[in-house]
Amino acid sequence: MQERIKGLLFDKDGTLFDFQSSWAPVFARVVAELAEGDAARAGALCAAGGFDAANGRFTPESTVIAGTSADVAAALLPHLPGWDLPRLERLLNRSATGVAMAPVTDLAAFTARLRRAGLRTGVATNDGETAARSHLGAAAAGFDYIAGYDSGYGAKPGPGMVQGFLAATGLAPQEVAMVGDSLHDLVAARAAGTGAIAVLTGVASAEDLAPHADVVLASIAELPAWLGIAR
Repeated sequence: MQERIKGLLFDKDGTLFDFQSSWAPVFARVVAELAEGDAARAGALCAAGGFDAANGRFTPESTVIAGTSADVAAALLPHLPGWDLPRLERLLNRSATGVAMAPVTDLAAFTARLRRAGLRTGVATNDGETAARSHLGAAAAGFDYIAGYDSGYGAKPGPGMVQGFLAATGLAPQEVAMVGDSLHDLVAARAAGTGAIAVLTGVASAEDLAPHADVVLASIAELPAWLGIAR
């Protein structure tokens, strides 16, 4: 499979950036803002978001892991009287923009290495496109294609963002692999007919991901060696 790959499409959170380190502090701040000092409300919001406040970590079932801002807003909304879905979604998107993310590896060097090998690269995230461009820009990571859930292709696990990458690059499905840390990423890849590479820098386990992936790697840092790319 490796010799056929001419394009790599990456999930963002949990794949390019460590999920827990990047997003747990953000969610804790959002909960504090929304709870306004009400401990019961804070607890309900954490439960709805699948967040273990005591340990500062998301649970594997959390909507935040692979869901869109709209999905997260829908989960939190029942515990926020006086709020509506669009307003809450806007708050979540604003909170996501400009976050100090924790890259899994040196993304500038990583993407430059892939470009030198002639690979086309992209990002398909269930985060918003504006936040994604902010995070990737701060990491000086260069990609040919960046799509979020609000870019017009739909959200994962639908295949729209993967198909958008194929159209943007002119590559065939068998020449592309989607790299991600969740079942949403792998299901989107399979639905679009591309390869599927799982990484373990999110919350899902190897046991969960392996049946749906061509290979499971510890992180994207292992990708160049797996692909046979020289330094």
